[in-house]
Amino acid sequence: MNVQGTVHKYGDHVDTDVIIPARYLNSPDPKEYSVHCMEDIDQDFTKKVREGDIMVAGVNFGCGSSREHAPAAIKACGVSCVIAATFARIFYRNAINIGLAILECPAASAGIEAGDQVSVDFDTGVITNQTKGETYQAEPFPPFIKDMMEKGGLMASLKAGKADK
Repeated sequence: MNVQGTVHKYGDHVDTDVIIPARYLNSPDPKEYSVHCMEDIDQDFTKKVREGDIMVAGVNFGCGSSREHAPAAIKACGVSCVIAATFARIFYRNAINIGLAILECPAASAGIEAGDQVSVDFDTGVITNQTKGETYQAEPFPPFIKDMMEKGGLMASLKAGKADK
């Protein structure tokens, strides 16, 4: 599985309340609350983001509360992958649960800039900055997580497994 898109870049310690402020969580539908994604640090994010774009951040991305709304809002905006130097563990797990591709790669986080065109090969973990002609190596997902992600996350994977029986 491969993705390619334009980068939206953020710094360190972007918490879940910045990703999707709690004041907008009055709907269970990610499409409804995703229109407010990142607005406290980037008011134009939802106007700029396009289907397939990539988010890049620094350390501890997704820290704060444990709500799944944060990765769900990012995914509902059309972001195909989040690359960060490190993720808060609960955000990492929530992203996998809902099928949002994420990769930890400090070198990519440091080298990629906003507006760069980047492609990601999830089979190999290779991140290519096409704008700068640079490549970075992230750890690819193990096969069982890759399979889960391709099916749309944990629940979709479990439902697919039941249907196969």
